Formats: sequence, structure tokens, C-alpha cells
Amino acid sequence: MPANLVVGAQWGDEGKAKVIDYLSKDTDIIVRYQGGANAGHTVVVGGKKYIFHLVPSGIIYDNTTCVIGNGVVLDPEYFLKECADLESHGFRVKDKVLISDSCHILLPYHRLIDEAREAGSSPERKIGTTKKGIGMCYADKMLRNGVRAGDLLDKENLKRKLNHILEVKNQELVKYYDLEPVNPNEMYDFLLDFADKMGKNIINTVYYLNSELEKGKRVLLEGAQGTGLDIDFGTYPYVTSSNPTTGGALAGSGVSFRYLKDVIGITKAYATRVGEGPFPSEILGEAGDVLRKLGGEYGSTTGRPRRCGWFDVQMIKHAVTVNGINSLVLTKIDVLSHYDSIPVVIGYEYKGKKLDFFPSQGLEDVKPLFAEYKGWKDDISGINSFSKLPPLCQSYIKSLQELVHTKIGIVSTGPDRDHTIIMD
Repeated sequence: MPANLVVGAQWGDEGKAKVIDYLSKDTDIIVRYQGGANAGHTVVVGGKKYIFHLVPSGIIYDNTTCVIGNGVVLDPEYFLKECADLESHGFRVKDKVLISDSCHILLPYHRLIDEAREAGSSPERKIGTTKKGIGMCYADKMLRNGVRAGDLLDKENLKRKLNHILEVKNQELVKYYDLEPVNPNEMYDFLLDFADKMGKNIINTVYYLNSELEKGKRVLLEGAQGTGLDIDFGTYPYVTSSNPTTGGALAGSGVSFRYLKDVIGITKAYATRVGEGPFPSEILGEAGDVLRKLGGEYGSTTGRPRRCGWFDVQMIKHAVTVNGINSLVLTKIDVLSHYDSIPVVIGYEYKGKKLDFFPSQGLEDVKPLFAEYKGWKDDISGINSFSKLPPLCQSYIKSLQELVHTKIGIVSTGPDRDHTIIMD
């Protein structure tokens, strides 16, 4: 059986969780393959909202097993709090979540360093991180100076490894950031407590996932953030610290590429981003505030207001290319019902020349080229049939599909599961 992938085609917050939830009913295993507690996935079921940070949102289905992949950086405190919150709503969690033994553990000092670095950055160098320590944990991973979940299963080895790590890390904390050193015994106890609670869930998930696929199980890969925030293919340096794209899905889960079938890209009918960085289609001033309020564009993790802009064809074409997307999901189209006219960015000019691609550098200096589409001015919230949409709304969807040269397979007209149009 195949593995399918849901990936963000913009700067995150595209509505991936709703799509993952919709697909999870026909899936056996859902895998989170990168990122950490800096991401927020929101699912609405029967009018009730659930927000996920580390636990894959497919957990709310009884038939699913959820996996925290090796590409994730796992914050034990956030994870246990999220598990407890979900269990208080009646969902089984701890007996349904598996954790990769190669998954890196995010420790409290990662958050402290993240806060200190962001606070000490000059305005032009601020990235706009969530200060959750994600980048610091990934940095230690690359420096080969991190703790992995599998280390927690061997107490003596953990103690030796932790002492070695903190010998180096405490010098950094004290001398460079003017922070208090970490007590090795306290950190050891902190990790043992997590091991006592979740140790039985820590396994070799690479072997598990490929074995289950070989047996015919259906796997869905879910990432956090989006293509525009990819460390390699996004708007560097205003990006996340991992690869939310297709390559990151394979590397962050260990699922063999031969199993990957459908790559489903998620995009809003307009565009948003959180934090700093270039945003060619951004709507400034009062007009941006209007779209933000209409779409409820505030971060589910931080509550920060999202910057809003119009649909950007060049960006979506970039996401299609990088990820190998073979179908798109268009979300939040109901938000645009307010408008008489809807602008769309159909290309860029850079230093007087038209660009045929999404640039790796200089995006802040491009001039967006717009086309205007007539708005439909009818409330389409909750409509679940394409034929019931106003003709001008149908035309807008078809135009976007033609512009990005990729089929739109699903259209979302609201937050609930039932507010969904299957196009074919």
C-alpha cells in the first residue's frame, strides 16, 4: 500500500490539519515527520475546535496509530501537556502514539537560548521565531551534541552522555548568553521522568513504518509549516529550521521513496505568513486588517496576527516543483466572498525583467504583477458541492488551477469536516 503526503504550499497555516483529518478516516498510520511544538494544527469537528502541536491530528480517529518521526524535535513538557489535554476530551493518546528512537529531545535550555538570541538580535536580523527552542535543538542535532529519545532507554549511557553534553553547553550558557548553568542531575531526573511515562512508546519507527507498509497498511505523512519556510527552499533566513517539503518527509520518517504515491499540496485561496521576511503579495494597512479579521488569521500556537496577502501563483508553482505535488487543496475560499474584485499575483518583475521562477534571493525586491478576478459576493460557507458554488467562484477556482498547471482536487468552504468539496 502507498504512503501519501500532505505538505504546505505557502508559509504554513494553510489548513493542513483539516485535510489530514479528512484523509485520516481512510488511513492506518499518521506520521509527523519534522518540526516541533512551534506548529499549531487546528481541527474542527462538530463545531468543537481542537489544536494540535506535536501529536498528529489523526489521533482523534480510533482506528489510527500516530508516529512522531525521527525528523521531529520533541519537547517532553509540551508533549505530555498536549497528551493530557487530549485525553481530557476523551481521546486515547498514550497507547496510540509511537516515538522514534532517533527523534531528538528538546531540552529547557534550548528555549532559553532561543529567547536570548531573538531578544539580542538587531531589528533587521530578527527571524520572528516562536521562541520554543526549535532551531536551537536542530542546531545541536547537526553539531552531534543532542539527546535522542532512544538514549532515554539506557540510564547509564544517558547519564554519561548528558554529562558530556552539559560540560560544553554550560560554558555556552554562562559565557555567551549570561544564563545560569544547567544542573546535570536535575536534567537527568527530568529525562528519566519522561522515560518512565513514555519509554514503552519509543521504538525504531523506520523499521516499523516500512514493515507496516509492506504488510499493506496505509500511511499518511504530515508536516508542519510550509514550502516557503523550508530551510533550503524557503525565504532564507526567514524560515524554519527543518525541511517541511517532500525530501524532509522521507528523511524525517525513514519511509522509502518507493512507497510514496500522492503528494497533496495545501494552499489558501489567498496567502498569509507569520513573522518576518519578504511577502510580495502582502496587503498593507487597513485592507490587510480587513482580510485578517475575515479569515481569523491569528496563530494557533502564539496568537500572533498573521500578515495577509493575495494568492501568489509563482509561489505555488515553486511548491509544486519542489514537492512533486500532483494535486492541490484550496482552503478558506469562503473568506473571499466579501470582495467585489480579487487580485492574484501572476508573476514577478526583478530589475525590470520578468521572472519565470520563485527566486532564492532578492524576493524582497521583486515587483508583483497582478490580475483581477470578479468576486461572487455570495456566502458560500459550508457548501459541499462544486455545482452549488456561484459561477464566478467556480471561475476563480478554475483560473487558479490553470495558472498553477496543477489540478485542484479538494476545496474547503469552512472549518468543519463537512465543509468540503471533492472535485473528482
